[in-house]
Amino acid sequence: MVRHNVYFWLDPSLTDEQKASFEDGLRALFTIDVVANGRFGKAAATPVRPVTRNTFDYALVLEFDSVAQHDAYQTHPDHDVFVKSFSAWFKEVRVFDTQL
Repeated sequence: MVRHNVYFWLDPSLTDEQKASFEDGLRALFTIDVVANGRFGKAAATPVRPVTRNTFDYALVLEFDSVAQHDAYQTHPDHDVFVKSFSAWFKEVRVFDTQL
């Protein structure tokens, strides 16, 4: 299994309507056929520690049954739609993929 963790820092000038649209875009990624499981959330209000970085706006976690399915997701047309629709709103994006 591959866990695909994506952290988004968004343009702070986005409206609530734009953020809701972004959340709809995240949800749409869950319907891509190679995605085994998916969730998203916002940074938790946990105590500040030297090892914690909770300044991100959204975290997306997707799971794939294999590296091949992960790779298929990366070139899937619906993934491309998400990137094209929302990348102008990204201030920063970080990806951490883990093989479980």
